[in-house]
Amino acid sequence: QVQLVESGGNSVQAGGSLRLSCEASGYTYNYNCMGWFRQAPGKEREGVAAFYTAYGSRYFVDSVKGRFTISRDSAKNKVYLQMNSLQPEDTAMYYCAADLYSGRGCDTPSNVQAWGQGTLVTVST
Repeated sequence: QVQLVESGGNSVQAGGSLRLSCEASGYTYNYNCMGWFRQAPGKEREGVAAFYTAYGSRYFVDSVKGRFTISRDSAKNKVYLQMNSLQPEDTAMYYCAADLYSGRGCDTPSNVQAWGQGTLVTVST
């Protein structure tokens, strides 16, 4: 069993930055990827960014490319999402998730098996 715990959500003004952290515990060996999803009120959950462990490759949804980065500290079993130039449309609950064994990736909610409880990001004008 894997437990994922997010932190770092906050309220910021447009143009500001936040760094979200996700700490994994439990079964953390050889998972395919860890990623971040977000869900705004009335919208579907979408994949925002992902880190693939095999080759260190990364995925970003088009709307955050150039503004968000994702990194991993393997020694601490943590994944970080650095969010810069935040905009009101980035307001959402952000969830950490992991694809432990399917190999299908961390860009689609149905592909992941483990979820954190979420951390709220609010961006105001």
